[in-house]
Amino acid sequence: MKHLRDTASDTWRRLSVTQQLTARGLGILLLVLGIGAVAGARAPSAVASDSDGGTYTGTAIQSQFRSLRVSLDTTAGELEIARLRLRRAEDILHYSSEYQVPANMVELVYDVALREGIDPELAFRLVNLESGFTVRARSHANALGLAQVQPATARFYEPTITAEQLYDPETNLRIGFRYLRHLIETYGDVKLALLAYNRGPGRVKELMDAGRDPRNGYATRIMEGYRGLE
Repeated sequence: MKHLRDTASDTWRRLSVTQQLTARGLGILLLVLGIGAVAGARAPSAVASDSDGGTYTGTAIQSQFRSLRVSLDTTAGELEIARLRLRRAEDILHYSSEYQVPANMVELVYDVALREGIDPELAFRLVNLESGFTVRARSHANALGLAQVQPATARFYEPTITAEQLYDPETNLRIGFRYLRHLIETYGDVKLALLAYNRGPGRVKELMDAGRDPRNGYATRIMEGYRGLE
């Protein structure tokens, strides 16, 4: 026996480093395969019978997985809705306090602004400057309501609208904010859009074509400290 061990030892020393590493690798591979075979023999069959005597194929696990995924997606959606509702409530409280306006008026301005694609903060600044949140405000230029919309402008969006209908808060805000969004899309610049809202696109163009500065301080008053630019 000792002779055999000595012979094996001499043979191992005569192998090159590469040959030794290869032999070790083969040994480890055989060991792993052996362990896997033993574990597989001891493990329960992957194909088992289910409770009603049929062959189990993993369908139940897949069904459970899909159910969990649906449950997780639903929960994530509910959390997002709750987050948006909380954000809305916080904003309502903030604007109501800042402008000293009743919550129902704040909710109306906030919700209509979002529906028309206008940042609520910009919307509140505009309404505050235009009418001070006075529903039946009317200017010397015959601009009406909360957003000070002129009947001619309103009829571009709703041809049959009347001046009296522009005193309806929701209608007035909807048309006013839609007009502002249209101007922002047209000019690609919020300040210029606000200036056109105040002075009229025709007057702004006339002044610019004449090489004159159309600014009158209106946009600056609204945009001062505006967080939407951050």
